Amino acid sequence: TNAISDVYAMGGKPIFALAIVGMPIDKMDPADIRQILSGGASICAEAGIPVAGGHSIDCPEPVYGLAVIGTCPTAQVKRNSHARAGDALILTKGLGIGIYSSAIKKDQISYSAYEEMVASTTLLNKIGAELAAHPAVSAMTDVTGFGILGHSLEMARGAGLTVKLDLASLPLLSEAEALAQNGCVTGASHRNWKSYGESVVLPEGLEDWRRHILTDPQTSGGLLVAVTTNEAENLVRHIRDNGYPRASIVGRIEHGPAQVVVEAT
Repeated sequence: TNAISDVYAMGGKPIFALAIVGMPIDKMDPADIRQILSGGASICAEAGIPVAGGHSIDCPEPVYGLAVIGTCPTAQVKRNSHARAGDALILTKGLGIGIYSSAIKKDQISYSAYEEMVASTTLLNKIGAELAAHPAVSAMTDVTGFGILGHSLEMARGAGLTVKLDLASLPLLSEAEALAQNGCVTGASHRNWKSYGESVVLPEGLEDWRRHILTDPQTSGGLLVAVTTNEAENLVRHIRDNGYPRASIVGRIEHGPAQVVVEAT
């Protein structure tokens, strides 16, 4: 799902995928390997594309991924650098996937939270192809390994503008706050902040656990969409109606230096 998202995030439609497989064949049950391959094939089937081939090797640890090819009309290609001053920002999925994955490793996750994590990470960003055709949408990207701060900063730097995020409006997975307070954060969250923190303005006195939500790496996260303010509410309703219940307006684009400013309202 994460691999296919790269095509949707630019407004395209996937047409086929190639599997990249590395498995420790002397250590893993072949039945488990078949389940991994079946899972990849099933999400491709949901996206309406075939796994047209790929490459497999014997590997010390399990590796599986997809190289996805898609098409998009040139006029509908959406980049993360074309946001306009005055645009509102919409995020289509909740944050906290990295926090949940850390909780799994620490054996602190509930079964309901695990189910919530799987549901979010396996939800295809199909809506991206539709949003790209909307004339009010100027820019789009998916929120993945760099967290909401990192991908917002990419948008800000690309456009040469300031992204302002409303802390209270960011949609979160249901147990993300509690788990972050309990120390369920990833090493990538720390590395993310170290790599781009100088270009982010946080509210004074913001707790570290809240900052870790902002830098939390997402696997198969939502789309971050820049859209004219007058169409933002309508688009949020449309996105929610199409299967993304946590879609929310999370900020805006303004004239100013290429940075992200987080506001606590």
